[in-house]
Amino acid sequence: MRRTPVVPALATAALLLPLLGAAPSAARPPDAPPAPDRLQRAFAEAAAEYQVPRSVLLGVSYLQSRWDAHGGAPSVTGGYGPLHLTDARTALAGASHHDEGTEDPRGDDARAPLRPKAKTSPPATLPARLTTLPRAAELTGLSTEALRTDPAANVAGGAALLAAAQREAGEPLSADPADWYGAVARFSGAEDSATAAAYANDVFEVIRSGERRTTDAGQRVTLTADPDVAPDVSQLEDVGLRAARAAGTECPRTVSCEWIPAPYEEFGDGDYGNHDLGNRPASQRVRYIVVHDTEGAWNGVLDMVQDPTYVSWNYSLRSTDGHIAQHVKAKDVAWHAGNWYVNAKSIGLEHEGFLAEPDAWYTEAMYRSSARLVRYLAKKYDIPLDRQHILGHDNVPGTTTATIPGMHTDPGPYWDWRHYFQLLGRPFEPTAGKNSGMVTIRPDYAENGPVYTGCVTRGEPCAPHGSSAVRLYSDHDVNAPLIRDIGLGTAPTTGVNDLSSRVSTGQQYAVADRWGDWTAIWYLGQKAWFRNPGKNPAAVPASGRVITPREGLDSVPVYGRAYPEKPAYPAGVPAQTVSPLPYRLPKGQKYVVGEKVPGEYYYAVTFDEASHRVVTGEDMYYEIQFGHRVAYVRAADVTLSTLR
Repeated sequence: MRRTPVVPALATAALLLPLLGAAPSAARPPDAPPAPDRLQRAFAEAAAEYQVPRSVLLGVSYLQSRWDAHGGAPSVTGGYGPLHLTDARTALAGASHHDEGTEDPRGDDARAPLRPKAKTSPPATLPARLTTLPRAAELTGLSTEALRTDPAANVAGGAALLAAAQREAGEPLSADPADWYGAVARFSGAEDSATAAAYANDVFEVIRSGERRTTDAGQRVTLTADPDVAPDVSQLEDVGLRAARAAGTECPRTVSCEWIPAPYEEFGDGDYGNHDLGNRPASQRVRYIVVHDTEGAWNGVLDMVQDPTYVSWNYSLRSTDGHIAQHVKAKDVAWHAGNWYVNAKSIGLEHEGFLAEPDAWYTEAMYRSSARLVRYLAKKYDIPLDRQHILGHDNVPGTTTATIPGMHTDPGPYWDWRHYFQLLGRPFEPTAGKNSGMVTIRPDYAENGPVYTGCVTRGEPCAPHGSSAVRLYSDHDVNAPLIRDIGLGTAPTTGVNDLSSRVSTGQQYAVADRWGDWTAIWYLGQKAWFRNPGKNPAAVPASGRVITPREGLDSVPVYGRAYPEKPAYPAGVPAQTVSPLPYRLPKGQKYVVGEKVPGEYYYAVTFDEASHRVVTGEDMYYEIQFGHRVAYVRAADVTLSTLR
């Protein structure tokens, strides 16, 4: 077994001195911005110093962070820098996270509201995948502060960890990337072989295809494609990881997935939890996939979903490596969206993360794993890959007027919908000419940085960050009042959880007006303006179907669920009120259509599923993009047309 000694700490520090900027050169003043190739050179230097193939180091870093440094801020699991070196105890010390909203996760009027309290506590000991930064400090002799805040040091730390993983596997420090499959699998920090393999496969997919991008710090980084690299996957057999508990899961083969079931149990007083049994799609179609963030760390989230007195969702996704745990079968109905109509027709995905932490970024590994799962589910259940069917929790409407203010707002403005849909294979591209009557919201995530407040202290600005969301005004002027949502009953603000005057990437709206660099859309029954300059547009032209009130009607009601008419309910099933929301859709306004659906209600209020019924009515509805959230209108109230 060949061993290569660790490079002495002093040699490593001396090597990195020019890259770390500790001693500014005479050619560059201290306050000058770093050269745009600084990070590329850091990869080359670290790869040479630790004898790691440059493509392997670049490929691992891309899967961790897409080479972004995030200004030295930690990820949702305490990972820092381009290599996502983890120091969770430091990152999460004193952190306070909050989940805005007081919704009943079931959202079913036929049952008493469910408002369970989260019961989480940090683990006494952290798994190795959350403590890689201190190990990198030992290997390099660099300080933990440098590894957290300086991208070049961070890259060196990652190279040192990869080299150590290769030596621990008894493999030589080969110049051939194909010899590094086992080390890459170890670097993932995965606890099972399937997760490690999925991670390593993704890294080598990136190496084969190559990548090129400008990072969040303006660094230009290139990974030249190596299409013929064929890694030695047999190395995984010697890594010593447990087999994944994949039996019973409904996941694609391209991800790692284990079955950690949510309990279907009675717990006294006729109550039960934490989901309902069903027979989807035979009994009713699955129409939506709902994207959530967990507002908690992995182990605590798994504890909650296994509590019969808590709520449930179908899948959880881990940030560090994209590992997936399934909890509820797709045939059954989880309690996650706060709207029973949506719950009964959706699958919920919880992503490890926090809405109100702009720099608590998500890893590329999790984005890719989530996209693969969504593609698989969409194909299996015939769900269109668009923003009328792939919803954020923040796009789910309140069921009645009283529930609107309490609806949740995750995953929030920092989830990168544009990148997510690129991974889904459905990028948001123009589908019409320049002056089309419809637009798809599509800002440049990195360049689009509206100021939000309240991430830490109410009213205080959040840290500057890219965003998927675009702000709306009552006129073509940034000093004009923000758009008001009458359903919230409060004055609009720039709060990170205030959705009243915000549209999100991928959402589509009918154009109401244009003025120079501004575009107006129909939104919540009013004209709403956003900046849309030609050189850096916030939206692209689109075509599609829209509805407007039928002739003779001044306005039509808007609903938060598409429930059947009263005569459709059989004996023994209480009729649910078809309750309009406080909004009206006025004549002359147009709204983009997602789908035409029948009124439907899933009656499931007892533990014994023998009493469960799917009630389908004669009334038809259109799902529409009404505000930030979707809504429903009766098909009989509106006229359908196409905008191009």
